[in-house]
Amino acid sequence: MTKKHSFGTFIWHMLGAAWDKMVLWFISKMFAWALVVTLSIPHRYRMSHNNGIAARGKVRIVDNPEFPPHDFFEPGRTFPARVRHASATFLDDAMNCIRSMSIKFSDQHMDSPFDMEMNTGSINLFWSARSFLQFAKLRKQKWGVEYHDYYRKYPQGLEGAKLSLRRNPTSFHNLRYHSLTPYLFFGKDGLKRYAKYRAKPFDNEPETGITTNLSDWDTCNQRVFPNETRTRNYLKDEYKARVAKEGAKYMMQIQTRIAADDDSPEIFNNQIPWDEKIFPWQDLAVVEIDEILSWRDSLMTSFSLNNLPKSLRIIPAKSIYDYNSLNYMRSHSEVARKARIFSYRLFGYPPEIPYDDNRNVSEWSGKE
Repeated sequence: MTKKHSFGTFIWHMLGAAWDKMVLWFISKMFAWALVVTLSIPHRYRMSHNNGIAARGKVRIVDNPEFPPHDFFEPGRTFPARVRHASATFLDDAMNCIRSMSIKFSDQHMDSPFDMEMNTGSINLFWSARSFLQFAKLRKQKWGVEYHDYYRKYPQGLEGAKLSLRRNPTSFHNLRYHSLTPYLFFGKDGLKRYAKYRAKPFDNEPETGITTNLSDWDTCNQRVFPNETRTRNYLKDEYKARVAKEGAKYMMQIQTRIAADDDSPEIFNNQIPWDEKIFPWQDLAVVEIDEILSWRDSLMTSFSLNNLPKSLRIIPAKSIYDYNSLNYMRSHSEVARKARIFSYRLFGYPPEIPYDDNRNVSEWSGKE
């Protein structure tokens, strides 16, 4: 190949890469504004995870960390903290749902030096911005069944659902929560690493709510059982009682790996867990919760992937097919969070989720 052709090929690749990034940026912005127009302003909803409860306490970095030394995660460093547990996307705790834990190293509604959002399951239902948009496009929600078409088209999404859904857990507290998509980690030694986070009960209480040998239809059908006696708020009520009686205590952990120039893109794929024998989970911080927040403070509490130190930020993405584009798109949804908070000023706060409303639904009237 001549130098002229080589230079032309180089320019062509550069233009293609720039175009892919521009498409990713445009779609992320459009998606965020679509959330504003369809959910944040008219309904005062989050994108999902509306069915939740928030609490406050503190988080303390472990005294003798085994993970690489880091300026932010100094041994013994303590922060005020907020935690929010939720079920996605339905408003009924007794449905077969993904459960979440979001943590904020701050006792503020939005501002924080470090936020992390985690869900149940060791793999995800979608793995890139492109697959997430398909997930949203193919959603057809009707009384507790919503992703049949998506699972049929994307079997790997179905497998993610089977591992992530939790039916009738006894508590938010005994579940295991994963960040799944990795983040950057630049420690004191200056080496570039990648990191994943998870949280679990401090005393390793056995996890509940796991259902095995689910059929494809059982996975699609998230409805409450016909003979269900639990209320639609039973998990939130249990968490309130637990915190009032003894508090809630978690261990947050981190998994790191050194970056290499020849790393396969698959190390960023949230459907492929890292080998724990090679990249073990190491204790990061103890989270202690001692007070439930009011419903309004829970609504106001918001989490953002932009609330991270530069040395722990999200990994840059190259296109909508890039595995890291999921976090990129989430980081660009800040306008939707702010619009939801603004909508409370315009229309007031939505009421708490009622006990005596229809079950198997993902929205409520919002009327007092």
